[in-house]
Amino acid sequence: MTASQTAAATRPGNSGSMLKKIGLAVAVILIVAFCVFPFYWLVNLSLKTGPELSSSAMFPANPSLANYGAIFVNPDFLYGLRNSTIVAATTTVLALAIGAPCAYALARLRMSGKGLILAGILSVTTFPAIAVASPLFLLWSNIGLYNTLIGLILPYLVFTLPLATFIMVTFFREIPKELEEAAEIDGLSKFRSFLRVVLPLSTPGIVTAGLLTFIFAWNEFLLAITLTSSASARTVPAAIAYFTGSVQYEQPLGTIAAASVVISIPLIILVIIFQRRIVGGLVAGGVKG
Repeated sequence: MTASQTAAATRPGNSGSMLKKIGLAVAVILIVAFCVFPFYWLVNLSLKTGPELSSSAMFPANPSLANYGAIFVNPDFLYGLRNSTIVAATTTVLALAIGAPCAYALARLRMSGKGLILAGILSVTTFPAIAVASPLFLLWSNIGLYNTLIGLILPYLVFTLPLATFIMVTFFREIPKELEEAAEIDGLSKFRSFLRVVLPLSTPGIVTAGLLTFIFAWNEFLLAITLTSSASARTVPAAIAYFTGSVQYEQPLGTIAAASVVISIPLIILVIIFQRRIVGGLVAGGVKG
């Protein structure tokens, strides 16, 4: 190494840049560990049985899949998985099907008070579910929707539709109007240009709205346990709350941990799949106006 190269390598600027990179790498590792550790601990707990459940060992001494076997022969848990899938999927489809046209209208049509409308829509998402749980229980009991899947889908849709609409409004606004005008010149109607031009370019917003809607409906607990009374209608978070030990007063920590791991896997898979779709949508929608 020449003298000039040695001097360049020892410059304060280079050492400072290297320290920044090291600090950034350490920060990323700590953040990832902080986020992943709770899930690891859940998996660790799910592999323990008997007296091991009360230990704080980082690794199970005798890992076992007995807890997983127990939940998959539990009919209440299987009913819960089925109900959660139906409720979450239906809520997501309805939220996107209703929210997309509403968001397009708010993004494109000229109307007075549009800001107030959007603020009112978004405020619904901050409304506490506990405030409507008791009135819904009484209303659903009177009209026959208590302990039914539709009785869960309707309130879930009320809470998720405003957020989905707000997210899609933001993405629809970013699409150049010239693309729609060109489609209309080619003979497409307003509705067909919305379907063929706007929606494909809005994939990131639609995917984001759908993912948040699905996660809310899949994880929601308060309304699920308030508006249901039997395993035939309970979603999986409510079903887990009714797990019991093999003997009286035993806490079913292992089976609860195993069930929590199982119901987290679909969300992890969806995030991975939709992450790729979001990137693809951003590339497809990168059109300069």
